[in-house]
Amino acid sequence: MSIAEEIQSLSPSAIIELFVLDLTGLPGGGGLMHFHAGTNALNLPIYWQGVEYTPLPIEAEGFDMSTQGTLPRPKIRVANVDGLLSAAVAESDDLIGATVTRKRTFAKYLDAINFPGGVNPDANPAQQFQDDEWYVDQKIGETRYVIEWELASATDLQGVTLPSRQVIQNTCWWAYRSPECGYTGTPFDANDAPCATAQDSCAKRFNSCRVRHPAGVPVPFGGYPGSTRSG
Repeated sequence: MSIAEEIQSLSPSAIIELFVLDLTGLPGGGGLMHFHAGTNALNLPIYWQGVEYTPLPIEAEGFDMSTQGTLPRPKIRVANVDGLLSAAVAESDDLIGATVTRKRTFAKYLDAINFPGGVNPDANPAQQFQDDEWYVDQKIGETRYVIEWELASATDLQGVTLPSRQVIQNTCWWAYRSPECGYTGTPFDANDAPCATAQDSCAKRFNSCRVRHPAGVPVPFGGYPGSTRSG
């Protein structure tokens, strides 16, 4: 039975929620931390897709999408067991920018190792909900018992703009003859006239790009020729 069929069944199995905290690239370094809320009956590690998820008391809320035009800002509260997370917070700037991935599947699909005798005929690592990926935007609070963070989507981080480069109508951002530019043909000078190799350059205009590519072929122009001023 697929996950879509399980959702529509009269008595679906429990949804298992797993988390991956990625500290790669943060100040102080770090790797991947895999954990779950510890709500299974034996409070033991859960194995999913061959990966062990450690039980760690965690509360998560606010993942629901809204139709009101605003992006959700989920919050997670994690028990600070043995000061493990406090150490990571101190070394890695409150974990700002760390990736938090929420994984969900039904209990019936978990790896066979989770079941008595290591047997689960329904085990299927391919049956899962789409991963939710978020970024730690700010630490809301920290005590000796719990640490709370607010998360944001990749397009909702402070200082992030879309597109990630300026919208300029008739100026190409690509380096001439770079992989993005893609031009490897005859040399042209800054006035778009054929020239010797030593004078080869590009004026970065749309017309410059058009001259260098065959007619009827889309040009890899790195600007926004359709943009206009407004306001």
